[in-house]
Amino acid sequence: MEPLASKIRPTKLPDFVGQSHLVGKGKPLYEAIEKKHVFSFILWGPPGVGKTTLARIYAKALNAEYHELSAVSAGKDDIKKIVETRGELFGPRILFLDEIHRFNKAQQDFLLPHVESGKLVLIGATTENPSFEVIPPLLSRCRVFVLEELSDEDMKKIIKRTGAKIKKEALEWLLRVAQGDARQAIALIENTIGLYKELSLENLKNALQSKFLRYDKKGDEHYNTISAFIKSLRASQPDAALYYFSRMLEAGEDPKFIARRMVIFASEDIGMAQPTALVVANEVFRAVETVGLPEAAINLAHGIVYLALAPKDRSAYEAYLSALADAKNLGNLPIPLIVRNPVTKLMKKLNYGKDYELYLKESLLPEKLKGKKYYVPKISLKTSAKGAPKNKK
Repeated sequence: MEPLASKIRPTKLPDFVGQSHLVGKGKPLYEAIEKKHVFSFILWGPPGVGKTTLARIYAKALNAEYHELSAVSAGKDDIKKIVETRGELFGPRILFLDEIHRFNKAQQDFLLPHVESGKLVLIGATTENPSFEVIPPLLSRCRVFVLEELSDEDMKKIIKRTGAKIKKEALEWLLRVAQGDARQAIALIENTIGLYKELSLENLKNALQSKFLRYDKKGDEHYNTISAFIKSLRASQPDAALYYFSRMLEAGEDPKFIARRMVIFASEDIGMAQPTALVVANEVFRAVETVGLPEAAINLAHGIVYLALAPKDRSAYEAYLSALADAKNLGNLPIPLIVRNPVTKLMKKLNYGKDYELYLKESLLPEKLKGKKYYVPKISLKTSAKGAPKNKK
């Protein structure tokens, strides 16, 4: 029996929901499809936002020979078979490689010459940052498109297509649970109807607890678990953090994904309270790369406990967000002459760098932002007797 998600999957661009920054009129993927432009690209974004659907729509528009592989189970032989076997269509030969971040360096190296020569047009899909997971030579031959989490309005349009009758209270709950993941919402609707026939709020909640949605083969619910993991670190609860870490690892989560989030956490949440946390987190990431599982789990556990017990200070991160908001909202404010670089005689004549001295105390911000404070150090944090940080009163 065909899954509900497959039944309602759009096959034409006008029916596609979401990602207007990519598929809206005049936007890059819209133009590529309209003009039948052949090129390799990578779709990077959270699960259930339309990566596979966009790949299929693109291939159909180009009348291409289309192949789909999942990097979780595919290997060199699968690629070789596609390259050596010619299909009935005479358009470009497109390979859609789902979870391309799961391909190791050797597998990506094998794929590279086929993309380079034009034998394969690659469409990669990933939930991970391709800058870290795709080898530079292959990445340089692909354009990267960033997909966004679907809005509630987009989700409502997709849910409406299922034909399911759902009351407002149940719909609002479903939107909160799905968190912009259309595939998860559709799967929950399908499982609820299969189990209970009626889409009540109670039935939806019961279906969510069933074995059908704990983890699918692609681990789509890892976003819920990684959120619990990070919040446990933030709350200085090593036991909870270790539990969610173990749960992710047992479910098949990529240990590098966990380690990378730990590196981010070290600066975002610990920051200036204990700057060496970034050093520790980076070393844990390196250990994961060099040691590998199962032993690297020990390194991860070590780092998790360290980060959980470290004092917390988000002041550097908050300062960055505040400065970023001004940079976006105020545009290119004139840089003070005193800190401009006088590389030519004309520039010197125009007072570039005039009166500049080391360790100036006056504000070097643009005139409109003089006196603005982004970085505001927090009150010093101390570690309690039990190891959890406490704010000094």
